[in-house]
Amino acid sequence: MAWHEWPLIVFTVLAQTSVGAFLVLAAMLLFKRLSEPTETRLHKAMFGLWAIMGLGFLASVMHLGSPFRAMNALNMVGSSWLSNEIASGSVFFALGGLFWLLSVLDKGSVALRKALMIGAMVVGVIFMYSMTMVYMIDTVPTWFTWLTPAAFGLTMVVSGLALAHTLLAAAKHDNDCADKALSVAGLIGLFAVVIVAMQLSVHLGEVQTSVTSALAVLPDYAAVQATRLVLLSIGMLLWLLPIIRRKPVTVGPMAIAFALIVVAELLGRSVFYGMHITAGV
Repeated sequence: MAWHEWPLIVFTVLAQTSVGAFLVLAAMLLFKRLSEPTETRLHKAMFGLWAIMGLGFLASVMHLGSPFRAMNALNMVGSSWLSNEIASGSVFFALGGLFWLLSVLDKGSVALRKALMIGAMVVGVIFMYSMTMVYMIDTVPTWFTWLTPAAFGLTMVVSGLALAHTLLAAAKHDNDCADKALSVAGLIGLFAVVIVAMQLSVHLGEVQTSVTSALAVLPDYAAVQATRLVLLSIGMLLWLLPIIRRKPVTVGPMAIAFALIVVAELLGRSVFYGMHITAGV
Protein backbone atom coordinates (compact mmCIF):
# COMPACT_ATOMS: atom_id res chain seq x y z
CA MET A 1 0.00 0.00 0.00
CA ALA A 2 1.08 3.59 -0.63
CA TRP A 3 1.34 4.90 2.93
CA HIS A 4 4.19 7.17 1.81
CA GLU A 5 1.43 9.18 0.14
CA TRP A 6 -0.37 9.65 3.45
CA PRO A 7 -0.79 13.45 3.02
CA LEU A 8 -2.76 12.89 -0.19
CA ILE A 9 -4.67 9.98 1.34
CA VAL A 10 -5.72 12.13 4.30
CA PHE A 11 -6.43 15.21 2.19
CA THR A 12 -8.64 13.55 -0.38
CA VAL A 13 -10.65 11.49 2.12
CA LEU A 14 -11.19 14.33 4.61
CA ALA A 15 -11.99 16.85 1.88
CA GLN A 16 -14.54 14.53 0.28
CA THR A 17 -16.03 13.78 3.69
CA SER A 18 -16.34 17.46 4.57
CA VAL A 19 -17.88 18.48 1.25
CA GLY A 20 -20.32 15.59 1.36
CA ALA A 21 -21.42 16.48 4.90
CA PHE A 22 -21.73 20.16 4.04
CA LEU A 23 -23.93 19.46 1.03
CA VAL A 24 -26.27 17.34 3.17
CA LEU A 25 -26.49 19.81 6.05
CA ALA A 26 -26.73 22.86 3.78
CA ALA A 27 -29.61 21.25 1.88
CA MET A 28 -31.44 20.61 5.16
CA LEU A 29 -30.89 24.20 6.23
CA LEU A 30 -31.85 25.55 2.83
CA PHE A 31 -35.15 23.67 2.75
CA LYS A 32 -35.89 24.32 6.43
CA ARG A 33 -35.97 20.70 7.58
CA LEU A 34 -34.89 21.64 11.11
CA SER A 35 -36.37 23.82 13.83
CA GLU A 36 -34.70 27.13 14.66
CA PRO A 37 -33.26 25.90 18.00
CA THR A 38 -31.82 22.87 16.21
CA GLU A 39 -30.33 25.08 13.49
CA THR A 40 -28.61 27.17 16.16
CA ARG A 41 -27.13 24.06 17.80
CA LEU A 42 -26.16 22.62 14.41
CA HIS A 43 -24.22 25.74 13.44
CA LYS A 44 -22.12 25.30 16.57
CA ALA A 45 -21.67 21.57 15.93
CA MET A 46 -20.49 22.29 12.37
CA PHE A 47 -17.20 23.44 13.85
CA GLY A 48 -16.29 19.76 13.61
CA LEU A 49 -16.83 19.81 9.86
CA TRP A 50 -14.50 22.75 9.33
CA ALA A 51 -11.92 21.27 11.70
CA ILE A 52 -11.86 18.12 9.56
CA MET A 53 -11.61 20.21 6.39
CA GLY A 54 -8.76 22.16 7.97
CA LEU A 55 -6.89 18.96 8.79
CA GLY A 56 -7.31 17.90 5.19
CA PHE A 57 -5.81 21.14 3.90
CA LEU A 58 -2.98 20.90 6.42
CA ALA A 59 -2.16 17.44 5.06
CA SER A 60 -2.19 18.77 1.50
CA VAL A 61 0.27 21.53 2.45
CA MET A 62 2.58 18.93 4.01
CA HIS A 63 2.48 17.04 0.71
CA LEU A 64 3.52 20.16 -1.18
CA GLY A 65 6.30 20.80 1.34
CA SER A 66 5.60 24.53 1.50
CA PRO A 67 2.48 26.74 1.31
CA PHE A 68 4.26 28.79 -1.38
CA ARG A 69 4.08 25.82 -3.76
CA ALA A 70 0.31 25.94 -3.47
CA MET A 71 0.43 29.60 -4.48
CA ASN A 72 2.56 28.71 -7.51
CA ALA A 73 0.10 25.99 -8.49
CA LEU A 74 -2.62 28.62 -8.71
CA ASN A 75 -0.82 30.18 -11.68
CA MET A 76 -2.49 27.63 -13.97
CA VAL A 77 -6.12 27.96 -12.88
CA GLY A 78 -8.31 27.12 -15.84
CA SER A 79 -5.71 25.02 -17.64
CA SER A 80 -4.62 22.60 -14.89
CA TRP A 81 -6.93 20.35 -12.89
CA LEU A 82 -4.52 20.51 -9.95
CA SER A 83 -4.70 24.31 -9.95
CA ASN A 84 -8.48 24.15 -10.28
CA GLU A 85 -8.59 21.74 -7.33
CA ILE A 86 -6.54 24.03 -5.09
CA ALA A 87 -8.45 27.14 -6.13
CA SER A 88 -11.93 25.67 -5.80
CA GLY A 89 -11.03 23.98 -2.51
CA SER A 90 -9.79 27.27 -1.08
CA VAL A 91 -12.90 29.13 -2.24
CA PHE A 92 -15.14 26.42 -0.79
CA PHE A 93 -13.34 26.68 2.55
CA ALA A 94 -13.61 30.47 2.49
CA LEU A 95 -17.29 30.70 1.54
CA GLY A 96 -18.41 27.85 3.77
CA GLY A 97 -16.29 29.02 6.67
CA LEU A 98 -17.62 32.57 6.40
CA PHE A 99 -21.19 31.27 6.25
CA TRP A 100 -20.53 29.19 9.37
CA LEU A 101 -18.87 32.06 11.27
CA LEU A 102 -21.66 34.53 10.51
CA SER A 103 -24.25 31.93 11.50
CA VAL A 104 -22.58 31.15 14.83
CA LEU A 105 -22.16 34.85 15.64
CA ASP A 106 -25.63 35.66 14.27
CA LYS A 107 -24.19 38.41 12.09
CA GLY A 108 -25.07 39.48 8.58
CA SER A 109 -28.41 39.29 6.84
CA VAL A 110 -30.26 36.04 6.18
CA ALA A 111 -29.90 36.69 2.45
CA LEU A 112 -26.11 37.07 2.74
CA ARG A 113 -25.73 33.85 4.72
CA LYS A 114 -27.96 31.99 2.27
CA ALA A 115 -25.91 33.29 -0.68
CA LEU A 116 -22.67 32.19 0.99
CA MET A 117 -24.12 28.75 1.73
CA ILE A 118 -25.37 28.21 -1.83
CA GLY A 119 -22.09 29.52 -3.22
CA ALA A 120 -20.16 27.07 -1.05
CA MET A 121 -22.40 24.22 -2.23
CA VAL A 122 -21.76 25.03 -5.90
CA VAL A 123 -18.01 25.49 -5.44
CA GLY A 124 -17.88 22.32 -3.35
CA VAL A 125 -19.21 20.32 -6.29
CA ILE A 126 -16.64 21.97 -8.58
CA PHE A 127 -13.94 21.15 -6.01
CA MET A 128 -14.90 17.47 -6.01
CA TYR A 129 -15.03 17.32 -9.82
CA SER A 130 -11.61 18.95 -10.12
CA MET A 131 -10.15 16.56 -7.55
CA THR A 132 -11.41 13.59 -9.53
CA MET A 133 -10.08 14.91 -12.84
CA VAL A 134 -6.59 15.29 -11.36
CA TYR A 135 -6.38 11.48 -11.37
CA MET A 136 -8.02 10.77 -14.72
CA ILE A 137 -4.66 10.29 -16.45
CA ASP A 138 -4.66 8.20 -19.62
CA THR A 139 -1.06 7.05 -19.03
CA VAL A 140 -2.08 5.51 -15.67
CA PRO A 141 -4.40 2.67 -16.72
CA THR A 142 -5.26 1.71 -13.14
CA TRP A 143 -6.72 5.19 -12.55
CA PHE A 144 -8.09 5.99 -16.00
CA THR A 145 -11.45 4.31 -15.45
CA TRP A 146 -14.96 5.18 -14.31
CA LEU A 147 -14.08 3.44 -11.06
CA THR A 148 -12.00 6.44 -9.96
CA PRO A 149 -14.85 9.00 -9.94
CA ALA A 150 -17.13 6.30 -8.53
CA ALA A 151 -14.75 5.62 -5.62
CA PHE A 152 -14.22 9.32 -4.89
CA GLY A 153 -17.94 10.01 -5.09
CA LEU A 154 -18.80 7.13 -2.78
CA THR A 155 -16.34 8.36 -0.15
CA MET A 156 -18.12 11.71 -0.31
CA VAL A 157 -21.49 9.98 0.03
CA VAL A 158 -20.78 7.39 2.74
CA SER A 159 -18.32 9.35 4.89
CA GLY A 160 -20.13 12.62 4.24
CA LEU A 161 -23.49 11.21 5.30
CA ALA A 162 -21.92 9.69 8.41
CA LEU A 163 -20.33 13.01 9.39
CA ALA A 164 -23.54 14.91 8.70
CA HIS A 165 -25.51 12.47 10.86
CA THR A 166 -22.92 12.70 13.65
CA LEU A 167 -23.20 16.50 13.69
CA LEU A 168 -26.99 16.31 13.64
CA ALA A 169 -26.86 13.95 16.60
CA ALA A 170 -24.52 16.34 18.40
CA ALA A 171 -27.05 19.13 17.73
CA LYS A 172 -29.85 16.93 19.15
CA HIS A 173 -31.92 17.47 16.04
CA ASP A 174 -35.67 16.89 15.93
CA ASN A 175 -36.21 15.34 12.50
CA ASP A 176 -36.92 11.61 12.78
CA CYS A 177 -37.30 11.28 9.01
CA ALA A 178 -33.73 12.53 8.61
CA ASP A 179 -32.46 9.73 10.84
CA LYS A 180 -34.08 7.11 8.65
CA ALA A 181 -33.22 8.77 5.35
CA LEU A 182 -29.54 9.29 6.17
CA SER A 183 -29.15 5.75 7.52
CA VAL A 184 -30.79 4.15 4.48
CA ALA A 185 -28.75 6.33 2.13
CA GLY A 186 -25.59 5.24 3.96
CA LEU A 187 -26.58 1.59 3.60
CA ILE A 188 -27.16 2.04 -0.14
CA GLY A 189 -23.75 3.70 -0.31
CA LEU A 190 -22.19 0.69 1.41
CA PHE A 191 -23.68 -1.68 -1.18
CA ALA A 192 -22.32 0.58 -3.92
CA VAL A 193 -18.85 0.50 -2.31
CA VAL A 194 -18.90 -3.30 -2.35
CA ILE A 195 -19.88 -3.33 -6.03
CA VAL A 196 -17.12 -0.86 -6.96
CA ALA A 197 -14.57 -2.88 -4.95
CA MET A 198 -15.54 -6.03 -6.84
CA GLN A 199 -15.31 -4.22 -10.18
CA LEU A 200 -11.93 -2.81 -9.20
CA SER A 201 -10.61 -6.33 -8.58
CA VAL A 202 -11.66 -7.30 -12.10
CA HIS A 203 -10.16 -4.13 -13.56
CA LEU A 204 -6.81 -4.59 -11.83
CA GLY A 205 -6.63 -8.18 -13.01
CA GLU A 206 -6.84 -6.93 -16.60
CA VAL A 207 -4.17 -4.21 -16.32
CA GLN A 208 -0.65 -5.29 -17.28
CA THR A 209 2.43 -3.50 -18.55
CA SER A 210 5.53 -4.85 -20.23
CA VAL A 211 7.20 -5.58 -16.89
CA THR A 212 4.47 -6.01 -14.27
CA SER A 213 0.76 -6.25 -13.56
CA ALA A 214 -1.48 -4.12 -11.39
CA LEU A 215 -2.10 -6.89 -8.87
CA ALA A 216 1.63 -7.61 -8.62
CA VAL A 217 2.26 -4.15 -7.17
CA LEU A 218 -0.51 -4.69 -4.62
CA PRO A 219 0.44 -7.90 -2.77
CA ASP A 220 -1.79 -7.00 0.20
CA TYR A 221 -4.74 -5.92 -1.92
CA ALA A 222 -7.18 -8.63 -0.83
CA ALA A 223 -6.37 -8.30 2.87
CA VAL A 224 -6.64 -4.51 2.89
CA GLN A 225 -9.91 -4.49 0.93
CA ALA A 226 -11.35 -7.16 3.22
CA THR A 227 -10.36 -5.15 6.30
CA ARG A 228 -11.86 -2.04 4.76
CA LEU A 229 -15.20 -3.72 4.05
CA VAL A 230 -15.33 -5.24 7.54
CA LEU A 231 -14.77 -1.81 9.14
CA LEU A 232 -17.40 -0.28 6.87
CA SER A 233 -19.86 -3.01 7.80
CA ILE A 234 -19.29 -2.59 11.54
CA GLY A 235 -19.63 1.17 11.21
CA MET A 236 -22.83 0.77 9.23
CA LEU A 237 -24.23 -1.65 11.81
CA LEU A 238 -23.63 0.88 14.59
CA TRP A 239 -25.22 3.52 12.38
CA LEU A 240 -28.34 1.47 11.68
CA LEU A 241 -28.80 -0.09 15.12
CA PRO A 242 -30.78 2.81 16.66
CA ILE A 243 -33.07 2.88 13.62
CA ILE A 244 -33.64 -0.87 13.83
CA ARG A 245 -34.35 -0.62 17.56
CA ARG A 246 -36.48 2.51 17.00
CA LYS A 247 -34.38 4.61 19.34
CA PRO A 248 -32.88 8.08 18.88
CA VAL A 249 -29.48 8.34 17.20
CA THR A 250 -27.02 9.53 19.84
CA VAL A 251 -23.71 11.22 19.23
CA GLY A 252 -21.45 8.64 20.96
CA PRO A 253 -22.23 5.53 18.88
CA MET A 254 -22.63 7.67 15.77
CA ALA A 255 -19.18 9.19 16.26
CA ILE A 256 -17.68 5.70 16.58
CA ALA A 257 -19.49 4.62 13.41
CA PHE A 258 -18.16 7.69 11.60
CA ALA A 259 -14.60 7.02 12.80
CA LEU A 260 -14.73 3.41 11.57
CA ILE A 261 -16.04 4.52 8.18
CA VAL A 262 -13.32 7.14 7.77
CA VAL A 263 -10.58 4.64 8.70
CA ALA A 264 -12.07 2.22 6.16
CA GLU A 265 -11.98 4.90 3.46
CA LEU A 266 -8.40 5.79 4.34
CA LEU A 267 -7.52 2.13 3.77
CA GLY A 268 -9.36 2.19 0.46
CA ARG A 269 -7.51 5.32 -0.61
CA SER A 270 -4.17 3.72 0.27
CA VAL A 271 -5.07 0.99 -2.24
CA PHE A 272 -5.84 3.66 -4.82
CA TYR A 273 -2.44 5.34 -4.54
CA GLY A 274 -0.68 1.99 -4.25
CA MET A 275 -2.06 0.80 -7.60
CA HIS A 276 -0.33 3.61 -9.52
CA ILE A 277 1.54 2.21 -12.51
CA THR A 278 2.44 3.91 -15.78
CA ALA A 279 1.53 2.43 -19.14
CA GLY A 280 4.52 0.79 -20.84
CA VAL A 281 6.52 0.46 -17.60
